[in-house]
Amino acid sequence: MAARRPSATGDPTFGPVAAPPPEEAPAVGADSASQAPVPKAALPREGPDAGRDGYPRYRVVATGYTAGKESTGKSPGDPAYGITYSGVRVRRDTFSTIAADPTVFPIGSILYIPEYGYGVVADTGSRIKGYRIDLYFPTVDAVYREWGKRTVEVTLLVRGDGRLTEGELEGLNADAEAVLRRLWTDAEAAPDAR
Repeated sequence: MAARRPSATGDPTFGPVAAPPPEEAPAVGADSASQAPVPKAALPREGPDAGRDGYPRYRVVATGYTAGKESTGKSPGDPAYGITYSGVRVRRDTFSTIAADPTVFPIGSILYIPEYGYGVVADTGSRIKGYRIDLYFPTVDAVYREWGKRTVEVTLLVRGDGRLTEGELEGLNADAEAVLRRLWTDAEAAPDAR
């Protein structure tokens, strides 16, 4: 089913759209450590912005950033180099660090971003306001080669509670396959939000 265009009021949410199945997630090694922490907050399974799977969709402008001076003003010798607003270290993994406006996507929120993967809101940015997100890449070349600037429809899987610890992010990535299975199984078990 096709997505709706944003309303005249500027509401960027979308109507029913099929969510990406778990098998589209990046492959995860079989040597997973302990069970990952349960996502912080359950999302409502109803409402005008909920897709058939119960997860809300948002149209956002997505750009890329690095830990370097060009994005953060910090150099490798700076003690804050590579450290996000939440205090966790930047990373590109199954659950990568991304920046967002915390009034739209609070710190700790988990988003599915098509052609990028899963992102956890760990950072903010002076130019990341409203429905804009910034995706972490390890190099400037990777930002331009792999992403650039795009308007995409993201799926909000978990609404954060405003905090994220290194342990939580490590846990998500250590057992990413189980976390993804739990997220998508919960969606399938939810009542149809039509």
